[in-house]
Amino acid sequence: MRTSLQSQKFARQLFSLSLADGQVSAARVEGVLAYLSKHPPRQPLVVLRRYQRLVATQLAKNRALVEHAGPVDDRVLRLIETAFARKYQRPIAAAARPAPALLAGLRIRVGDDLYESSVASQLAVLSTPA
Repeated sequence: MRTSLQSQKFARQLFSLSLADGQVSAARVEGVLAYLSKHPPRQPLVVLRRYQRLVATQLAKNRALVEHAGPVDDRVLRLIETAFARKYQRPIAAAARPAPALLAGLRIRVGDDLYESSVASQLAVLSTPA
C-alpha cells in the first residue's frame, strides 16, 4: 500500500514537471517519458497510469467537446471558444462531434462540466413523471 501511495505521489510530481504556464507542454511530457524510459520507477504501470490520467484530465479542462445533431458552422465553434474562455479564464479549444441522438441542439462538455440545450434533454424532462 505504501509503495502505491509513493507511486501516485511520484506521478503527481512528474505531472507538475509537465506543465508550462499552467498548461500541459508536449515537450515537457516527452522529457518526462524519456526520463522514465531511462530510469523506470518501482511500479511503472501504476506511475504511468496515474500520470496519463492527470495529463488527460488537464487536457480535457482546455477543450470544449461540442456534440451536435445537425451541421455546426466554424463561426459557432469560435463563439463557443470565446464564451467559455471568458467564463473559465483560460484558453478553450472547441471540437465538434456529431450526435444524431440529440435530435436538435447542442451538448457541450468542458472537463467535468456539461452544458446541454437539446430537444432530447427537453423531451426527457417532459416524459419524467412528476
